[in-house]
Amino acid sequence: MADGTRSLRGGSPASSPLLGGRGRAAAAAGSSSPGHGFRRVTLTKPTFCHYCTDFIWGLAGYQCEVCNFMSHEKCLKNVKIPCSCIAPSLVRVPVAHCFGPPGHYKRKFCTVCRKSLESPAFRCEVCELHVHTDCILFACSDCRQCHQDGHQDHDTYHHHWREGNLSSSARCEVCKKTCSSSEVLSGMRCEWCGILAHSACYIIVTPECTFGRLRNMILPPTCVQLFSRNFSKLHCFRISENLQTESDEDDDVDGSTQGSAKDVQISTDSSKQTLKIFDGNDAVKRNQFRLISVPRIAKNEEVVEAALRTYYINDDQQEYELQTFTQQTLLSDDVINRNSAAEDSNLGSVFRESIPEAWIIRAKPKDEEVIRIYPAWLKVGMAYVSLRVNKDSTTQTVIKEVLPLLGRQTECLQNFKLVEVLMGSKQVQRMVLDNQELILKRLKDIRKTSVRQMNQTRFYIVENSKSIVRVSLFVGGLPPQLSLEEYTNILKEELAIKSNVVSVSHVYQAQGAVVLEISCFSEAERIYMLVKDTAVNDKPLNAVVIPEVTASKIPQNCCPLLVFVNPKSGGLKGRDLLYSFRKLLNPHQVFELTNGGPLPGFHTFSKIPSFRVLVCGGDGTVGWVLGALEEIRHKLVCSEPSVAILPLGTGNDLGRVLRWGAGYSGEDPYSILVSVDEADDVLMDRWTILLDAEEPAEGAENGIAEPEPPKIVQMNNYCGLGIDAELSLDFHHAREEEPGKFNSRFHNKGVYVKVGLQKISHTRNLHKDIKLQVDQHEVELPSIEGLIFINIPSWGSGADLWGSESDNRFEKPRIDDGLLEVVGVTGVVHMVLVASCRNGYRP
Repeated sequence: MADGTRSLRGGSPASSPLLGGRGRAAAAAGSSSPGHGFRRVTLTKPTFCHYCTDFIWGLAGYQCEVCNFMSHEKCLKNVKIPCSCIAPSLVRVPVAHCFGPPGHYKRKFCTVCRKSLESPAFRCEVCELHVHTDCILFACSDCRQCHQDGHQDHDTYHHHWREGNLSSSARCEVCKKTCSSSEVLSGMRCEWCGILAHSACYIIVTPECTFGRLRNMILPPTCVQLFSRNFSKLHCFRISENLQTESDEDDDVDGSTQGSAKDVQISTDSSKQTLKIFDGNDAVKRNQFRLISVPRIAKNEEVVEAALRTYYINDDQQEYELQTFTQQTLLSDDVINRNSAAEDSNLGSVFRESIPEAWIIRAKPKDEEVIRIYPAWLKVGMAYVSLRVNKDSTTQTVIKEVLPLLGRQTECLQNFKLVEVLMGSKQVQRMVLDNQELILKRLKDIRKTSVRQMNQTRFYIVENSKSIVRVSLFVGGLPPQLSLEEYTNILKEELAIKSNVVSVSHVYQAQGAVVLEISCFSEAERIYMLVKDTAVNDKPLNAVVIPEVTASKIPQNCCPLLVFVNPKSGGLKGRDLLYSFRKLLNPHQVFELTNGGPLPGFHTFSKIPSFRVLVCGGDGTVGWVLGALEEIRHKLVCSEPSVAILPLGTGNDLGRVLRWGAGYSGEDPYSILVSVDEADDVLMDRWTILLDAEEPAEGAENGIAEPEPPKIVQMNNYCGLGIDAELSLDFHHAREEEPGKFNSRFHNKGVYVKVGLQKISHTRNLHKDIKLQVDQHEVELPSIEGLIFINIPSWGSGADLWGSESDNRFEKPRIDDGLLEVVGVTGVVHMVLVASCRNGYRP
């Protein structure tokens, strides 16, 4: 970030010089608050201090003119929370946020303007950041760093603090007192280990983070690598884009226009006027402006200052000027210090009746400037160095001057490059500057495009390294049981892959899926976007960006948890669980089953020597995951991971038997993870059922018919023939026709009752059509309508179909006894009675 008033050498961002409040009441009150511009204000409604959270008694308080931080006069000297205007300069490693669709979040506060989220707002899907739609452009890129992207390699992780929006039960780790507030944005939380602290206490907490109670379940970021330069955060964390429709219609969120209505109402006071302010050419093209309300009799400096504040810029207003929307400068007597002349006109008002209402902030040209150069990941013991540049300074001369300051004066200049980094809230963009690029001209171009972007721009000196780009892309939906050569030919024909940069690293024949290894960012992005619009044999393909896990870097006592969530289960509660688990764990270990199924998750964890699995969904979802695990077990280093269940379905019979409960009813996700960590391992039988092919139908062409191959299915809970299977099939068809209606257990059970009543008068005489053999002995069947083979003592939402009555002929059933129980039902009425109090018929 450009800075023309600071010393030539800088320390760490945490101890960097603090920006003052431009000489206002803050300075008079002895404030050392970082970057805030406090001024004394008259309170017209109940107000709370953002530092101590206590009520501000009296009619006066102190408010930051930029970020709206409110404080007692006595608290000013203790404020350590930085203002939003300097927050980007304090970011250690810029990481973009992953914003979901806009929504309504009760009792939450915006991290940028610190105001309540009364209107639709954005929430980061990875961290606890909440922002208004108009504040999203000003949120700094300080999201959690969940993987290495080839640019850095950290062995130690520090706490990642996020301010405010804590639960009402939050207590400080240091003083053990309540640290939350429902009135203001207050309190700090580490987004890795979850410890909580007051804003006055968190600075004394040990900086190293141990990942807290869940450290044995979290996939350490140091062992995850993902080259993600050309992919959005939604793609990197496999977040379904169909949930992002509302927010993606305007990727840049034209909130500057929307936000003005929130902060500044159109003034009806004749002594004030509302103005549109653009911060550069880019804002003009996009018609993104912010509104300010100023007195009609105001000095130029005051208007420029108000314009800078609305864009969260705390620079000296003497370095900026306002130009009309038509790109023409103001009259000479209305421009601040034009040509360095201190004319009497500068004391006059900016506004006349004929002056336009739309203005552009422009930075005045400079002959020299001081910029910060960050040593990136050279590990030289300092956060940045400050360097003065002039009109003749080029990239090469900057590198030459910086290396001695970093203690690398013996290094060859050709081994280094200067990288410009734009730390946007949605995407961190990197651009390598040409050796002959004029730095001062580059700064001028950035400010001309957007003054705000200059506040989010850094320059890094990076060592040239021959890093190998390797992007892993999982492609599913291909025809199953093909060879590597056949899959390669299909991909060349449908996706036009380039064999010199794309290779097939893994093949999953049974599932019809491959993993591509791509050594070019642009090619990876092209293939990813093309796959979404491609179908093979009328079946659409799907693509998932998957990270690479280095198993050797995982601590010995760490057993990461692989989480699968079905967002369609549990009355759509799966969506909330996805967000909670991404926040509590590493997002790279949380997989959405509607986006590629369970196979991408198992492939990601295939080299990890020990891991566990949590399946969030109904019994069908659990069977889906267990079936996929069975098919690729031989390709996993940990071939038999323990599987836990968070029941989200209608019946949840397996969850009941394994004591995970009858269904999820909003329990704290953190408590669920602790329960998974403390759970005991038990064994359970799983059965393979072979369904023989039907005999060929008569009348086939040439008298010869191809017999269908036998079908093989896996069974976990139970398998039904007759009326039980018929009801399940009708329910499945109803859900396929109108999936949106099946969003609650009560409605789902109602559909079961409806289809059951439709079948109540049907007669099937199943005992006449089938024969039952047990241990090679044929069993005579009574008059029944259905036959059910049971593996667990729960059926139809918890009914014990076998019954608990003692019988000397049979042992007490267990889920790991290697035996199946066979029960007959005489019809729909019998099934209803079984579900209530009676047992089934034991053949």
